[in-house]
Amino acid sequence: MVFGWQGHMADHSICKPVILLLFLLLITGCAASPGSAPTLPEQTGVPITLATSTPLSIQTSSPSEEDAFRQARLKLVDNIEAQGVTNPYVLGAMRIVPRHRFVLPDYLDQAYEDHALPIGYGQTISQPYIVAWMTDVLELKPGEKVLEIGTGSGYQAAVLAELGYVEIYSIEIVPELAESAAARLDELGYTRIHTMQGDGYYGWEEYAPFDAIIVTAAPDHLPAPLAEQLAEGGRLVIPIGPPGGYQSLWKFVKENGELKAYNMGGVIFVPFTGEGIMNATPAPTP
Repeated sequence: MVFGWQGHMADHSICKPVILLLFLLLITGCAASPGSAPTLPEQTGVPITLATSTPLSIQTSSPSEEDAFRQARLKLVDNIEAQGVTNPYVLGAMRIVPRHRFVLPDYLDQAYEDHALPIGYGQTISQPYIVAWMTDVLELKPGEKVLEIGTGSGYQAAVLAELGYVEIYSIEIVPELAESAAARLDELGYTRIHTMQGDGYYGWEEYAPFDAIIVTAAPDHLPAPLAEQLAEGGRLVIPIGPPGGYQSLWKFVKENGELKAYNMGGVIFVPFTGEGIMNATPAPTP
């Protein structure tokens, strides 16, 4: 869930790979002995139903309002394409997903402006350009399994679902957001997205490995469990940096059991929260 973005799309074509001899500087030991895998807390799915007190309710609009939203959405995606995101499947998904269904009523008039919006509990729905860009950077292929860390209101998961060819697992740490997002996605017809309320730091070991992992909040290092749950050839896209400041968006690719890192540019995301990040041994950013 990103507040904004710094940099230019033109810079992305010249991102330099860094073979991760720095890997140990990015991940934590998680209190495990050298060479051993950390012991992860049990991560199991829990029934998620819509709580009546959740701030994000399903919005209803008249046919004329829906047409106005659609026109605004198409214009927004045209602007995103002009900024350098050209993947036709990603752009197609962005043109379909009704972002106005994923925002708070107070921000409905800003649903198709290209910036992040609050969704309660200190979280945001990401800037549409960032959603499209990060989805494109994942380089998803038909039949792949994707893990999203940070469901939020469900918008990014819906965009992934509209691609039509990947299986999606999504974790949200805030119980109220997890409940409302699951109900919203179900009501909008995205019934094949697997959702769970839990600490995304630990991933979702039950369904690992994942071909792609996308993280929408910023830790100060790469969580070891996520690196371990990435399949061979898999891609992990994550912002890394200090809370409350600028971070770098990193793309990690697992090749021959090792990670290669690509710095994609500067971003500003909300901080990664939960016991996992709080109990981890601090590690420097790349």
